[in-house]
Amino acid sequence: MKPQRTILAACLMGLVSASAALRAEAPPAEHGLKNPFFALSNGVQDEKHPTPESQAAMLAELGYDGIGPSGTAGIPAMLAALDKHGLKMHALYVGANLDPDQPKFEPGLPEAIKQLKGRDTLVWLYVLSGKYARASSEGDARAVEIVREVARMAEESGLRVALYPHTGFYVETVADAARVAKLADRKNVGVTFNLCHWLKVQGPGDLRPLMESVRPYLFVVTINGADSDGKDWDRLIQPLDKGTFDVCALLAILKELRFDGPVGLQCYAVPGDKYENLKRSMAAWRACCARLAAGQ
Repeated sequence: MKPQRTILAACLMGLVSASAALRAEAPPAEHGLKNPFFALSNGVQDEKHPTPESQAAMLAELGYDGIGPSGTAGIPAMLAALDKHGLKMHALYVGANLDPDQPKFEPGLPEAIKQLKGRDTLVWLYVLSGKYARASSEGDARAVEIVREVARMAEESGLRVALYPHTGFYVETVADAARVAKLADRKNVGVTFNLCHWLKVQGPGDLRPLMESVRPYLFVVTINGADSDGKDWDRLIQPLDKGTFDVCALLAILKELRFDGPVGLQCYAVPGDKYENLKRSMAAWRACCARLAAGQ
């Protein structure tokens, strides 16, 4: 064999070996879950990753499908970085307020929705009120009015609205979100299930009846490592490989219910290096995917 051919053969063998190594590290195609897995921005931005470019590069390297940022500023720059790395903005976390003396939603929301046209990004809408009691129905009429207005704007851009239950807010539980979504009666309005807020407000229990009841409205789910008996956020929000709550059991329910929407990794106030936390959580996600693929 001529020297040139010997070198070429060696290069080809090296490429084949590298390709095989990458396939070995990646989860198998039939991994048991088809859901996109993205990270909330509270687990991505730090002094080492201050820009959309650095954040998108890190997420792509670790195997995440995208990000869920908060607020309406800087969307074009984030979209450009995500596009460069083949990622997606799965949800945009923004607020609404039912009180008459407060803006009904973030002032930048109409423009943000226009910027996201055709992106299939969820408008992740949390609902506040100082006037109406949390987890009540007292402010439902006002909530429906605002949600319908946001839904109309979202529909014009081909987007959907996912109500975000949050501890201490007017829409506090996924059942509250489903109630408001049902009253809003818009095809592009649904709900979010947040594991940490469910544990905080309602505590551990049988999730199957709840997930079955909200399944018609379920657009997105957030997960994280958590202790089943946790009361404070440091125990309710941990990297995915920590905590006593069986997240895989929750994902098994979602799989049985044929939920194919995105799953977000909640990272609020998780201490430690963000790259390492995201790396560990991705390893735990892939291990759970393998477990479900094996029928365990």
